Amino acid sequence: MSAVTNQAVDRLASGNDHDVLGEIEDRVLWLSTATVHHANRVRPNPSGLKVGGHQASSASMVSIMTTLWFNHLRPEDRVSVKPHASPVLHAINYLLGELDASYLPRLREFGGLQSYPSRIKDPDPVDYSTGSVGIGATAPIWGAIARRYLDTRTSGAGTGRQYSLIVDAELDEGAVWEAILDPMVGQLGELVWIVDLNRQSLDRVVPNIAAEKLQRMFAAAGWQVITLKYGQLLEDLFNRPGGEELRRRIDTMTNPEYQRLLRCDADQLRLRLPGEGPGREQIAHLLDELSDDILLSAFADLGGHDLAALDEAFGGIDDTRPTIIFAYTVKGHGLATRGHPQNHSSLLSDEQFGELAARLGTDVEDPWRTFPEGSPAAALCASSAARLRRPEIPSRPSPVVPADLGRLPSGVATTQAALGRALLDLTRQAPDAARRIVTVSPDVSSSTNLGGWVNKVGVWSATERQDWFADDTETILHWREKPTGQHIELGIAEVNLVSMLGELGATWSRWGEPLLPIGVLYDPFVERALEPWSYGIYAGGQSILVGTPSGVTLAPEGGAHQSIKTPSIGLEQPGCITYEPAFAIDTEWALLASLSRLGKPDGSSAYLRLSTRPVDQALAAVPTDPAARERRRRQAVAGAYVLRRHDNAKITITAMGALVPEALEAADRLDRVGIGADVVCVTSPDLLYRATRARQGHDPAESWVLDQVFPADRATPMVTVLDGHPHTLAFLATINQVRLTSLGVTGFGQSGSIEGVYRYHGIDSDSVVRAALDLAD
Repeated sequence: MSAVTNQAVDRLASGNDHDVLGEIEDRVLWLSTATVHHANRVRPNPSGLKVGGHQASSASMVSIMTTLWFNHLRPEDRVSVKPHASPVLHAINYLLGELDASYLPRLREFGGLQSYPSRIKDPDPVDYSTGSVGIGATAPIWGAIARRYLDTRTSGAGTGRQYSLIVDAELDEGAVWEAILDPMVGQLGELVWIVDLNRQSLDRVVPNIAAEKLQRMFAAAGWQVITLKYGQLLEDLFNRPGGEELRRRIDTMTNPEYQRLLRCDADQLRLRLPGEGPGREQIAHLLDELSDDILLSAFADLGGHDLAALDEAFGGIDDTRPTIIFAYTVKGHGLATRGHPQNHSSLLSDEQFGELAARLGTDVEDPWRTFPEGSPAAALCASSAARLRRPEIPSRPSPVVPADLGRLPSGVATTQAALGRALLDLTRQAPDAARRIVTVSPDVSSSTNLGGWVNKVGVWSATERQDWFADDTETILHWREKPTGQHIELGIAEVNLVSMLGELGATWSRWGEPLLPIGVLYDPFVERALEPWSYGIYAGGQSILVGTPSGVTLAPEGGAHQSIKTPSIGLEQPGCITYEPAFAIDTEWALLASLSRLGKPDGSSAYLRLSTRPVDQALAAVPTDPAARERRRRQAVAGAYVLRRHDNAKITITAMGALVPEALEAADRLDRVGIGADVVCVTSPDLLYRATRARQGHDPAESWVLDQVFPADRATPMVTVLDGHPHTLAFLATINQVRLTSLGVTGFGQSGSIEGVYRYHGIDSDSVVRAALDLAD
């Protein structure tokens, strides 16, 4: 174990009294338990719907969190708290003066304390939103990298440990191991994970938690591993005659047996604990020497509840590499429900609650009472509050992003390539904004047209690394890793990518320094990344996610790499605006509009769905008159614009993204048979849906774009077509209550040419013409 920190030295030298810390520990247990009790058994509940809360899951974390907050945390440190321990966090914040007592009875009440810690919604300090198992646990990893990245750019983020308080069952989550295996993580000495090893899941006692295997896995990943298995009471017994046999017996018994013995009274424990194996007589003799109270206390005395052992472990953290502390605990420690396999969401009865109050010296009628003024416990709370008080962080405004770069793309181009071109143009035309951009990719930079950007700005690394291929004339993508780089390359793990995006997108609120993060991945993998990205948005992260290439337009790749549902996902995702541009100029405008919404209190994330289909840019018919061009841009970033008007339109063809050329071709063919067609290019079904709801009085969004693009006096039957599920655009018929045929992709694709695949899914120009004829008939 490494040398203790200076803070720990000072504390040990001053002879800090664990009795006082134990008094605070008891009060934290009471407050967290009472918060859940009041929400479920005291507060009126007219609907009868279960309120919930987790008294037992909170109780197992009380000792760990009390020791951490009141003896070790510094203002520069940040902590992610396991979701079910939110009552413990609120109890501690209350004792530190960071939460008004009026909130304690309002757990899981509208406008009150959230069910799980929330940076955005809770009234007291919360560093990381948790609730999505595995995602909150890994958030400090990405928070640490974001902090390091920001510090190399602005020197304003400072340093500090990043703690994750997690439960052992959370280590089942794949997101945990995806994160741990990323090469950057082993260099993050500020990471400290504390595992609440209570050996229980929601339904049961886990029969084989394999703690030793987990410890070896973290050690192999380069982490410092500290294990707190037994408390001092048990350790003292192990040193007495029969103690070695007792240790061997407890070490080798199964988790379910240990949990069952926790439920025994002293007589049952004396009978069952010695077991039937070697050493039975020695164990029985040792137990006979103990009083009932000592026996029951010692058997449950695990390291995660020993304040002195926790102090020593926290003091021994090695800041040169990540650290994980496996703290053995008892779920429900200190409660009548301790160790029961079904105690996950169980509640103390009124009688049990009263007994707890009597044992802890509190009052059921005055549950939120604080420590007497002038008492040692009150003094420790006050000194801890002063130590943890964070300075006000000044907030830098987000950089100004131009609305239009003034280019007029020509020739044949793809929207995917337009992204890389726009990023390069920003470095020349808006360098202040460009310096705030950071791109992230899961090993697909070259195949998503980010190569030019990466060559221009370099790859971020905490230390400069030699580029061994710098003099290789055949190397097109130059991998220059340096602290000033603006591209972060991760392994092939989409969950890591979007988790990183979430934390890069939260620097404006954490450290007062906004970044403009853009993550690029293959669109078929957006669904895999969606849940952690949504979590990041919920937690206040603002970023741009680019899915490219997309749809069945990636025809030769076959069904495995053809996304279908992502257009509707973009429409439905809260806190996000989605775009699917058809042309390079639309891509540029959508990107600039999305960048301008990042890094501010009323900001928003964005999802851009791009394509590798080469499209003739002349089809965009961008107006040359400056005023007309600006009108087109405003409409494009608002959701749609008219690409073609017919003097005598009988049909409106509304298309999105890669399918716009098919819509224009169909309109030409219909015109030749005497059926005029308007053609509308949709750039954001999301914004059009919001506008539609706003017109109906449901949303506060603007609806002017509907009047300009879908005026009532030009209402005709409508054909919608997109490279995605057809229901994405089906709502457009409700704008003017017209007949509709929606074309799109509803089944898995297969390899083939674009023409063949479009024909197979019924989204080719023939299909559009047939649909229009049916409506016009």
